[in-house]
Amino acid sequence: MGRKEDNIKKAQTLMRKTEFIRNIGTAAHIDHGKTTLSDNLIAGAGMMSEELAGKQLLLDYDEQEQARGITINAANASMVHEFRDLEYLINLIDTPGHVDFGGDVTRAMRAIDGVIIVVCAVEGVMPQTETVIRQALKEKVKPILFVNKVDRLINELKVDPKEMEQRFFKIITEVNDRIRKLAPDDLKDEWIANVETGAVAFGSAYYNWAISVPFMKETGMTFKDIYDYLANEDQKTLAKKAPIHRIILDMVVDHMPNPLDAQKLRITQIWHGELDSPLGKSMLDCNPKGDVALMVTKIIMDPHAGEVAIGRLFSGTIVRGQEMQVIGMPNPNRVQSIALCVGDDRISVDEIIAGNIIAASGLKDAIAGSTVSSNAGMEAFERIVHYSEPVVTVAIEAKHMKDLPKLVEVLRTVSKADPSIQVEINQETGEHLLSGMGELHLEITEYRIVNEYGVEITSSEPIVVYRETVEGKGGPFEGKSPNRHNTFYLEVMPLDEDITDAILSGEIQSDGKVKDAKKLARELQDMGMEKVEAKGVEYIYGTNMFLDVTKGIQYLHETIELCREAFMEAMKEGPLARERCQGVKVRLVDAKLHEDSIHRGPAQVIPAVRSAIYGAMCQAGRALLEPKQKVFINVPQDMMGNATREMQQRRAVIENIGQDEETANIDSIAPVAEMFGFASSIRSATTGRALWSTENCGFERLPRELQTDIVRSIRVRKGLKPEPYDASYYAP
Repeated sequence: MGRKEDNIKKAQTLMRKTEFIRNIGTAAHIDHGKTTLSDNLIAGAGMMSEELAGKQLLLDYDEQEQARGITINAANASMVHEFRDLEYLINLIDTPGHVDFGGDVTRAMRAIDGVIIVVCAVEGVMPQTETVIRQALKEKVKPILFVNKVDRLINELKVDPKEMEQRFFKIITEVNDRIRKLAPDDLKDEWIANVETGAVAFGSAYYNWAISVPFMKETGMTFKDIYDYLANEDQKTLAKKAPIHRIILDMVVDHMPNPLDAQKLRITQIWHGELDSPLGKSMLDCNPKGDVALMVTKIIMDPHAGEVAIGRLFSGTIVRGQEMQVIGMPNPNRVQSIALCVGDDRISVDEIIAGNIIAASGLKDAIAGSTVSSNAGMEAFERIVHYSEPVVTVAIEAKHMKDLPKLVEVLRTVSKADPSIQVEINQETGEHLLSGMGELHLEITEYRIVNEYGVEITSSEPIVVYRETVEGKGGPFEGKSPNRHNTFYLEVMPLDEDITDAILSGEIQSDGKVKDAKKLARELQDMGMEKVEAKGVEYIYGTNMFLDVTKGIQYLHETIELCREAFMEAMKEGPLARERCQGVKVRLVDAKLHEDSIHRGPAQVIPAVRSAIYGAMCQAGRALLEPKQKVFINVPQDMMGNATREMQQRRAVIENIGQDEETANIDSIAPVAEMFGFASSIRSATTGRALWSTENCGFERLPRELQTDIVRSIRVRKGLKPEPYDASYYAP
């Protein structure tokens, strides 16, 4: 293993030379070959045995990943590569492709400057490919393209050289269309995947070979030669002549920006503090002498070191033993150790400078998405916007009562390591609700709780998460405090769709007290909100808005904080089925308050405001929203009828049916509630010949004829009276 030790020494030297660092990731649709590619790059760079590359799956070191043959965690590794007689340090993050783990991809994008988009030559550009391109470009991460599984074109589909080139052309055109559509205007032309400049490579990660136009020019090799090697089934010679790690890593070094150049572009996108401040300048310049600014993108659990935070250091130098502030947390944390990652190995170092991806232990307050700095007053990085919310829940309990305290601790740890998992602990019933992106996401999490943390659990059947909203305007509705001394009048109506979408996409700040009221008012007026309303926004919770449109009411400024709390409580659990609310606008239009503050405390104000919101929602007309998924099915022509029938039985709306030579592509939108057990049904309906993928696509109105039954079943499950109350119940 001399070569690995040698490379680790080189990596420790190179991590101080910022212009020789490249921070990259792989991203693609599920099963297009990202992890196999990553393995071969690491093996080629001498960080693991070449024989095992692609079979060992170094970055899928989680046993669940190996058993299922998919990537669940975004894993990272550093390697050294020589290009034009100079050595470079390449930090690589391998991300998952399965839609249930999309949150991991979004967080990984924050740490990297460039991404290799992997596309299967046979399947072409798939829905998830478009999603990862969108995620990369939103974070100003530069894409390059690798067309994988080229051997399958010749060995399985028996295409001739001309057809092969046509397929490549089609894939490149489709990827470039997406880049042009989604990239910032000034980067559209610069960032497209250009074959001539070498920003595109073709090959087979499994068989360890690749080619690109610069490599063909240098060696005189042609597509025809490649075709002949494959037709003769001699991929071993090809792998010696055109080793994949050399071609791909050359492409990375040549086309990906180093941290010095990348941060000038990216900081403006991911940090909204003052760019002229010392810290702003330090991040733009990737200055190792500035204050520390670290973005945590992942927390992993190490049996020896405990919680290890992995993230990108944008400014400053982190030294072992240094005190750091996790922004938003009261007390500083001390860094206990820092390291570079190689697969599941971590190489300890004493200090690491800006521009690197690092692993640090001791930051116990950090979660994935935290900002860590040596400057306690630093403004946090832009919140990481996930493209979908949890839509499926299971209730879990410890099998043995003695494990209950441990289970609570484990659940806290799990939600730290994966913010896409939401955990609600119900102290009264002892029930713990685990919400995730899909069945698989929850299955894996449950598996980890049992096998990694050693807590035996029992879990319920998966339950779908619904949302509540209103259909029209309700109120003004009167809410009186229990002591009858304070009265509040509230109105409720749907929030404009444009504004709801802007909150979901992160254009408008969400969750919390309004930081910059003038800026928010301008943005809302541009979207068509009246001036008085836009200026009165007090609080945003999820996609719900609380506005104060009263004038000159005595003592209200002392009471508004409690009104906000009541608004949050009402939005967390709506009056219809105690589900979260979405897209609701609540207006405080009038209030009469007692002059003595002792008579308007929390026990008086919160129930009064909450009842008034609930009453107004009843008057406005309550509705349930159900989560929907886009379902993409690729199936042989003769099985198309079976597949569409299967979808129609699940209340799906078929949006489009496209046909290639032998296959049909069916795009549809289906309710998540109807998709349980879909995997086995579609397999039996198409005798196992269907390929499919899903993508969460938000919440839509539940059909009216189903609402009464579903509301009743949710209420019974939660131990509530089966019929929801009407407005008169909430009247004073």
